Amino acid sequence: MASGCNRVFLGILFPCFMVYYTHGLTIDDGVIRQFPEDLRHENIHLSRSVVDGTSGSPWPLPQQMTSNGSQLYLSSFTFEFSYSMYSCDILQNAFQRYQKLIFDGRAEYAKLRFQSTKIKESGTLQLGGLVVKLDQPCEDLPGLESNESYSLDVNNNGAVLSTSSIWGALRGLETFSQLVYENEDGQQVINMTSITDWPRFQYRGILIDTGRHFITVPLLLQNLDAMAYNKFNVFHWHIVDDQSFPYQSRVFPDMHTKGAFKPAYRHSYTQEDIALIIEYGRQRGIRVVAEFDSPGHSQSWGLSQKDLLTPCYSGGKPDGTFGPMNPMLNSTYDFLKKFFAEIVSVFPDHYIHLGGDEVSFNCWKSNPDITTFMQQMGFGDDYSKLESYYIERLLEIMQTLKAGYIVWQDVFDNKVQVSSDVIFHVWKGVYADELAKITKAGFQALLSAGWYLNHVIDPYSHPWKTYYHQDPQDFEGTQQQKDLVLGGEACMWGEYADGTNVIQRLWPLAGTVGERLWSAADVTDVKTAGPRLVEQRCRMVRRGIQAEPVVGPGYCLYEYSP
Repeated sequence: MASGCNRVFLGILFPCFMVYYTHGLTIDDGVIRQFPEDLRHENIHLSRSVVDGTSGSPWPLPQQMTSNGSQLYLSSFTFEFSYSMYSCDILQNAFQRYQKLIFDGRAEYAKLRFQSTKIKESGTLQLGGLVVKLDQPCEDLPGLESNESYSLDVNNNGAVLSTSSIWGALRGLETFSQLVYENEDGQQVINMTSITDWPRFQYRGILIDTGRHFITVPLLLQNLDAMAYNKFNVFHWHIVDDQSFPYQSRVFPDMHTKGAFKPAYRHSYTQEDIALIIEYGRQRGIRVVAEFDSPGHSQSWGLSQKDLLTPCYSGGKPDGTFGPMNPMLNSTYDFLKKFFAEIVSVFPDHYIHLGGDEVSFNCWKSNPDITTFMQQMGFGDDYSKLESYYIERLLEIMQTLKAGYIVWQDVFDNKVQVSSDVIFHVWKGVYADELAKITKAGFQALLSAGWYLNHVIDPYSHPWKTYYHQDPQDFEGTQQQKDLVLGGEACMWGEYADGTNVIQRLWPLAGTVGERLWSAADVTDVKTAGPRLVEQRCRMVRRGIQAEPVVGPGYCLYEYSP
């Protein structure tokens, strides 16, 4: 702020270069002017436009749902979850969670003395519980091919959730909890409903970046809760980046002590932290896919690993800076083999995200040793071939470790030679064109372009509608190509996101991506989605998630209170 450049208005000191709005007035460079008449009226109109939330409408919308509007009453004193055929710790823990989510914090005992007469007079029947019919043993871990389908019937004979998978049971329990709502008399009620449901896409992810700003474990766990409330099933953990290395490696302990933000013990994740996050996700049917990006985005790695990064040259001499990982040294691949052997043992999911994006060739071009190596390998001056050489050797390591891998679209764009089982993650450019090219080449793909929630967009433009309308299969191609799109992710990159705002920026906006990835392709009407999104946001607020308002002015029956 320039010194001496201020104005005083109503006893308040304002910087002269800023514009301030009051009711009907602007203060522009110290001059008081009338607010533009049309914009004033627009603001007045917006302030009076309140979107009321629905009651008992699930989010994301199930594939098939019918309801006759007849209500059943639920009491925390008598309602219970039970199962038939198979059970496991995941199901029993879910019963406890949803009992609390449906009834927690309700002073029902005092109300019942006065409401029992109303219940009898209205003829409302009581729902005694929900039976989960799980006809297959529980799986230990969720995966890309997990079955999440279920059916749910709620009628005057009771409530039954039928599924062949524990993961379908979790999704059905979430839907059941969302069908329950509070009526005008303060009673917990549910409409008689029949649902058959399954996800449209098998991969529905949220990316959080903990390399640019450290995010504490409790917030990561809270985000997993929010993901479960919106039926996401993949936590893409972009755990490290240039700026910091918060992963505490067992094999290379110096990597976090030298690479994490200081003090490192406050800004890194222990093995116990990671195990907790993985188990917390497993209990909610959420996979944890870790990303360790290379050969770029790796400056923090080089703080502890000598010769891992490429020395950059200027004027024929090293200039003290470093570029991507050094692809010409065998020691680089020896390190990567040991490091990823540990990662595969720590993160049980089949897939590891290997990054591969934004690899700058400038440092490689400046290094005479790299130039000599390029000539020896017959690469000429095509540095994409050098990148391809690195990626190919890295993928060979992952194949030896029997791990699956995901890479950013840059690897495809740079024509790197890869095996057919790689998954390309689209994040930039015209996503429809990129998806068409990737799938035409026979590769599987994920979409994140257009779903970067870290981009701050004017809320008055209702960005949720834009996110809601974007479809991963909206590109020119055959149905066979479109079937190669596994799903997508909403991303929260960390340059300007930390513990003070990461939850609020993600939710409930990410929920619009969640519905797009779960619900039928023809569920696109924002007029009907808006009230349901309001209810979902208020539902999350009541459950302790600081989900910010995105539809416009309004209120929740239970406002957020820390």
